[in-house]
Amino acid sequence: MVSLPHAIALTGSIATGKSTVCNLLKLFGLRIIDADEIAHKILDQEANEIARLFGKEYVVDGKVDRKRLGKRIFGSKEDRLKLEKLLHPKIKQAILQEAKHQERFKVPYIVDIPLFFETRNYPEITKVAVVYAPKDLQLQRLTKRERLSQEEAKKRIDLQIDIEEKRTWADYVIDNSKDLKHLQNEVEKFVERLKDEYALG
Repeated sequence: MVSLPHAIALTGSIATGKSTVCNLLKLFGLRIIDADEIAHKILDQEANEIARLFGKEYVVDGKVDRKRLGKRIFGSKEDRLKLEKLLHPKIKQAILQEAKHQERFKVPYIVDIPLFFETRNYPEITKVAVVYAPKDLQLQRLTKRERLSQEEAKKRIDLQIDIEEKRTWADYVIDNSKDLKHLQNEVEKFVERLKDEYALG
């Protein structure tokens, strides 16, 4: 197994604010490997296979219609597993390749993996930061962001492990239950901890 001593997985749950945290971490100069970005690239590379597995209507002009496919995936466990089986090995391979490159710098870097705990697919990464927001706030943000009904939003949140549980498994918790100023302070505290732990000047 590849050893990645400088990798820190960043995870959370849907609508806890992980993307905002990633953007703030970039401002502090941390390098980010974005699993979602990698997944989107691979999804489009696999457009023909997506059309074969789920139907041609999910591919438009050679690109996967993610919104349409997402609706189907969220509604069917069988389809979700089918898609994961296709994508996850390729995503992991790309992440490990990039991580090996980052290890050469001997400084901590972030691997943004939304489903880190759900997939249990990254034993190489032993440190985890969780972006936390309570469930009622997740629900509020998700209905607003995706224009979903409360019921639909709750369904999507319930597909993932409860955020309270993830919080207990974290090495670091970045609290995003208040305003942006509070989150900026939380991110700054996290970065300072990393500097101490990795003895960075």
